[in-house]
Amino acid sequence: MPSLFESDRNYVLVDPELVLFGPREKLAQWRHKTTGPAYYKIGRKVVYRGSDLNDWLEANRVDPNQSSER
Repeated sequence: MPSLFESDRNYVLVDPELVLFGPREKLAQWRHKTTGPAYYKIGRKVVYRGSDLNDWLEANRVDPNQSSER
């Protein structure tokens, strides 16, 4: 799969690319529930690595052509 995020770039909450996940509140909910992509917490600032975002997206990929029933 082509990467949606630049792997060697860091993203902060104000970056427009993160709108892919929905509103900023959605990422905050995921951080609270520990279900979203990996992140760094630097003081009050949240930083996402592009490679972590790509890894998380790939891990949550759904392929409708792959049947889970066998």
